[in-house]
Amino acid sequence: MKILIAGIFLKAESAEDFDFSFEGHPNNTKNEHLQVLYDLGFKRVSYGVQDYNLDVQVAINRFQPFVNVKNATESARRIGYTSVGHDIIFGLPFQTVDHIKNTIAKTKELMPDRIAFYSYAHVPWIKRNGQRGFKDSDLPSADVKREMYEIGKELLAEAGYIEIGMDHFALRTDSLYRAVEEKKLHRNFMGYTTSKTKVMIGLGVSAISDSWTGFAQNEKKIEDYYDRLDLNELPLYRGHLLTTEDERMRQHILNLMCKLETSWEDDRMKFDELPEILENLQEMENDGLLIRKNNGLYITEEGRPYVRNVCMAFDLLLQRHQPETQLFSMTI
Repeated sequence: MKILIAGIFLKAESAEDFDFSFEGHPNNTKNEHLQVLYDLGFKRVSYGVQDYNLDVQVAINRFQPFVNVKNATESARRIGYTSVGHDIIFGLPFQTVDHIKNTIAKTKELMPDRIAFYSYAHVPWIKRNGQRGFKDSDLPSADVKREMYEIGKELLAEAGYIEIGMDHFALRTDSLYRAVEEKKLHRNFMGYTTSKTKVMIGLGVSAISDSWTGFAQNEKKIEDYYDRLDLNELPLYRGHLLTTEDERMRQHILNLMCKLETSWEDDRMKFDELPEILENLQEMENDGLLIRKNNGLYITEEGRPYVRNVCMAFDLLLQRHQPETQLFSMTI
């Protein structure tokens, strides 16, 4: 890892206030890994916990006991990492409300600085091998998932975590919370971030890059990736150039995800379908989930769980080309 990262910086300069982070696996992230990356400037690490119940772990093929998460978390802090995050998922196969309570109770023993608490995405047509240890009937119902979310959110709040945008929680001492307070919160396809950049470069097989006016994904097979490199070509598999409309709608969606509000007071943020979108959101407004202003709207506290639904209303491509069958996970 040291050779890899040092090689990158032979031709790249780090900013004065750079912020490096990585995702580790509780089962195999050792002190040596943490120390090498810390010495290279990494100060944040996150670990995928998912759920501590053994039956759930077996179903999703992700066995990791609490002691491994504890050791990985404490090792990072002992070395000097300033932020440790945990990912927790609700809606997993065989998962119950009691499992959520138990997982969060154990999480409180370690008090990670950040927590991602999000809904399980059941997409077997994409991840055929990793999501086949169970049947659809083993998944909790929508009502139970909703209960899991509400209870989990309440327990996290009691522990001192502040809800950040969608699915994320942070302690007041974490930089993610400070970004909200300073109105600097940003989101890219990797999640929430405290800094905003228009360039994101993905390195390696299947990695995705964002130039703000376009997206590009690298080759998804290692053989194709190396073949393209041998030809001295950028190993791009597919991409999309954003139109003016795409950029406008992305800004609306970013505003909603990061600030829970958006505005079209600036003429550049207006578009022809706006009246139709507002009509589609009327029921949510009637329910008190959002409030319309003269030239904008904002999501209420009661509407927080439905941020994705509001964003989907602003996704013109989705509205125009809704598939006949559900291709993505439910918002809750």
